[in-house]
Amino acid sequence: MLSESTQSKLEGAAREQLAAVLTHDIAPTALDLDADMAGSYALTSLNKVLFLTELCEATGVDLGHFTEDDLDRMRTLRDVVEALARYSTEGT
Repeated sequence: MLSESTQSKLEGAAREQLAAVLTHDIAPTALDLDADMAGSYALTSLNKVLFLTELCEATGVDLGHFTEDDLDRMRTLRDVVEALARYSTEGT
């Protein structure tokens, strides 16, 4: 299990990277962890790939850990953070 600090870092990185790829300005802290990223923030498939690629790079998690099905199941920021947490080596 990850420390609260590591979990918080993953969440912060996910918020930052999602805000960076959205087509409209929104503060990372204003993003709802449980909102559907496509429905609530108009995240396109291409932007989702860009978001996850940059997020994995920023957190040191190999994108190769995730299958197409894993990526499809990442519908909310919480889903993304939980998926990254399984492979994060920080704090372990």
